[in-house]
Amino acid sequence: MAKLKTQYVCQHCGTTHSKWSGRCDNCGEWNTLVEQVRDTGQSSVAKASSTGTPLVVQSIKDVAAESTASRLKTGVTDLDTVLGGGILSGAVVLLAGQPGIGKSTLLLQVTAHLAKHEAILYVSGEESASQVKLRAERLGAQKSETLDFAASTNANNIAATIRSGQYKAVIIDSIQTLALDEITSAPGTVSQITNSSNVLIRAAKESGTAIVLVGHVTKEGSIAGPKVLEHLVDVVLQFEGDRYGGFKIVRAIKNRFGSTNEAAIFEMFEEGLRPVENPSAALLSERHPADGSVVLATMEGTRPLLVEIQALVNPTAFGYPKRTASGFDLNRLNVLIAVIERRTKLNLSDKDIYINVVGGLKLNDQAADLAVCMAVASAAAGKRLDDDTVVFGEVGLGGEVRSVPGVDKRIAEAKKLGFKRAIGPSSTNKTFMTSVRELRTALIDYLQ
Repeated sequence: MAKLKTQYVCQHCGTTHSKWSGRCDNCGEWNTLVEQVRDTGQSSVAKASSTGTPLVVQSIKDVAAESTASRLKTGVTDLDTVLGGGILSGAVVLLAGQPGIGKSTLLLQVTAHLAKHEAILYVSGEESASQVKLRAERLGAQKSETLDFAASTNANNIAATIRSGQYKAVIIDSIQTLALDEITSAPGTVSQITNSSNVLIRAAKESGTAIVLVGHVTKEGSIAGPKVLEHLVDVVLQFEGDRYGGFKIVRAIKNRFGSTNEAAIFEMFEEGLRPVENPSAALLSERHPADGSVVLATMEGTRPLLVEIQALVNPTAFGYPKRTASGFDLNRLNVLIAVIERRTKLNLSDKDIYINVVGGLKLNDQAADLAVCMAVASAAAGKRLDDDTVVFGEVGLGGEVRSVPGVDKRIAEAKKLGFKRAIGPSSTNKTFMTSVRELRTALIDYLQ
């Protein structure tokens, strides 16, 4: 019999240590080492060298392609677009987001629609049947006869159910609660997540059953567990937004069957999540133009979106000025403030600066640079930008305004909502677009 010894595995990066310590030597995280039993007998490589059978191969031209029409439609057009046309048979989708943002709500809505045409299984490792029933009644999904439910955390049993082939899709909430019988570590550890995922993915590929996994996130916002989990699945969806209100965005950060440049925008109501048809109008409906308020024409994937950027500049009461950003990268804000001070001679070294993106959105678009700079300058100088003007453009360290993608889409969205002018980089649309080459010119000419 092989001797059993213990090892310590980091739950953040998966590195193995021979003894316990408070800090992982590889990734630097604290209190992440968990004790696990290892087999010190014959190595797996030695065992595998004398086993195995030749593969059964076929020509690539003989492989039947999966038709787009055979994909499972979620009932939400924007979500289908993010997925690349729907959920593909045998695909494994990982949906991750902050607690309470609406992951379970969205998936129960999707499964209720799928169950109108196919047999669907919803597996919960976190909630009981009565708890899920309460949510189903609120969402109107309790009357579906082809929607089955099971409460289980046993990955072996779930995989066996998937291999039976009686369900077209299986939703598992969540992957961090599952455990394999063959592994002694607790659920949520690196070994349990990795091996449970492998068992489920193998069962999905064998039976052609689509799987949607719910994933937890860490306090930094990244998906909890080993990074290999994101490599194993076919699609990774990130659920972003403010859990207490505002818009919520589902975007694909990995998609083997479609683009990663799409996004679906939702709003939470009592009866569940509802897609937003015209988010630009909703975001600007309560706008009160004032100094420090600038409308940005941004892009969420391939969809143009108008959003208000608000800036507040106050004299600091302390020796070190405070910089705060909500919905915008704080490091990028500090860079832009340095550019403003250096290239425009506007003194902000003794000012507290606050930036807010209205609607709870988180901007990743470099085209927001010019709008943020103009909002800060507007608030600092007490001058306003015209109410019928939108702004976009990337700002370089030299103060130059650089071109950005999707200019025509941004202009078209601004025209649709009644704006008369856009300030940004050079464009072929000379009648609507006012081109600026440097930040200094934009602040002097267009802030009144």
